[in-house]
Amino acid sequence: MALQHMVNSRMRLILDDGVDEMSGKQLFKTKGFNNVKTEATADQLYAIATSVSGLQQRPLVEVERNDSSEITA
Repeated sequence: MALQHMVNSRMRLILDDGVDEMSGKQLFKTKGFNNVKTEATADQLYAIATSVSGLQQRPLVEVERNDSSEITA
């Protein structure tokens, strides 16, 4: 049976950057944070993301979490 061990976690804030005048499409900017504690819960990450987004000029649209794991036999 294979075992999974989370080794790294990242958080990314997706921020609203307005609308492109030519195409009318929504534009986004991102702000990434590396070395997030792998034990952090979704509620904890969301609380931090909303706090940090208050320091940004653009409004928060979405919060993403990217985890990396090692799988061994």
